[in-house]
Amino acid sequence: MKENRQFLKADEWLNFADMDTGQKRKEPMPPLQKPCPADARLIDLVAFNDNPLGDIPLRDAINARKSRRKYSDATLSLAELSFLLWSTQGLQALLAGGKATRRTVPSGGARHAFESYLLINRVEGIEPGLYRYQPLEHQLCFLRGDPEFPERISEACLGQTFVGKGALVFIWSTIPERAEWRYGVVAHKMIAMDVGHVCQNLYLACEAIGAGTCAIGAYDQAKIDALLQMDGEDEYVIYAAPVGKLPDVS
Repeated sequence: MKENRQFLKADEWLNFADMDTGQKRKEPMPPLQKPCPADARLIDLVAFNDNPLGDIPLRDAINARKSRRKYSDATLSLAELSFLLWSTQGLQALLAGGKATRRTVPSGGARHAFESYLLINRVEGIEPGLYRYQPLEHQLCFLRGDPEFPERISEACLGQTFVGKGALVFIWSTIPERAEWRYGVVAHKMIAMDVGHVCQNLYLACEAIGAGTCAIGAYDQAKIDALLQMDGEDEYVIYAAPVGKLPDVS
């Protein structure tokens, strides 16, 4: 137990100047996002400037924020989905000649070592299935469908049945190389901190559209990685969060 506590300390920064990293070796910067399969169907999302959603006081969103595990059967609109994706990983600017990005969440060294997968159950005009967000283009990339996805994601999340009942489930993977390239062994603590920024933005964005979410840190790593067809080494799931409209309590 006490050995694991060392991960939370910043001692490795004392050795950073002498650390061997890909950046210091002048290796190419890892790609900013995974490419879509050549034959994948792409779905354009609603651009931030054209999206009327989310216009509530920040104080109200923060005050209302809590983990919500009960969802209605309501469908989310494409505009609502677009707003949630932009809020969590949306592109603000390209940096370093297009080799890095500034986004709606902070990330150490602008490394943004995550991919956003969505298990969509109920979004207007979108076929249920597994998708990946392409932040550079603000598009969804359809990966595959499976009518058993809701049950399988709940099973992978240690039997938490509410996970599969949302209108969709955000599942974030990490590609550690993106952060390791610059920060070496320091990268892993930074990845753990950065994904918290992402999920908190999802909480606040959900409150702004009358939806709810609940961060999921308890899951079977092997099962959830297999569900998303990840190798578990160069890419693996690090966090998840179902999203749904709130039930009518009137």
